[in-house]
Amino acid sequence: MVQFFFLYFRKAFFFMNSLEQLYHSLLQEIGEDPHREGLEKTPERAAAAFQYLTEGYHKNISEIIHGAIFTSTLKDIVLVKDIEVYSLCEHHLLPFFGKCHVGYKPQGKILGLSKIPRIVDMFARRLQIQENLTQQIAVTILEQLQCSGIGVIIEAHHLCTMMRGVQKHEAVMKTSCMYGCFQEPEIQQEFFHLLRS
Repeated sequence: MVQFFFLYFRKAFFFMNSLEQLYHSLLQEIGEDPHREGLEKTPERAAAAFQYLTEGYHKNISEIIHGAIFTSTLKDIVLVKDIEVYSLCEHHLLPFFGKCHVGYKPQGKILGLSKIPRIVDMFARRLQIQENLTQQIAVTILEQLQCSGIGVIIEAHHLCTMMRGVQKHEAVMKTSCMYGCFQEPEIQQEFFHLLRS
């Protein structure tokens, strides 16, 4: 009987994908029983969740934009604010989350509205630090649109500082990245005014 269960569990483990196996081992390492009722499907669920949270590695900018760059004579700032951001800190694999604001000044081309949040998601759904995430979004949109300038601001709460370490629950990290005309004081002032309004 004991031999039967050993063979059964060994076979079940064999058919798990490598990520599921890692979660199975992780549960054992912390002293849990991966075969108890509440945890039986946890490696499978956790693996699927982690793959979803890091799906940005399998996306590329050409697939996301997919021809959604359009001719326009608009010269004023285009702003998309309060884009929800969910990412994983590359240092502790804990979530950070908040809002992203993207503004740019067109130079003959504009980007379809839904594409900006999709670009944010593409980079956010990778192991990240907020500073790099902010810059990656700005550089990518600047390169794709060849706009005269861009500004990206992210405000986020980090569970690595809330749940562990210093345990500061109200701390908010703000990062910004400004390129082109967004480095000029009057354009920055207009950008911040739009954000506040």
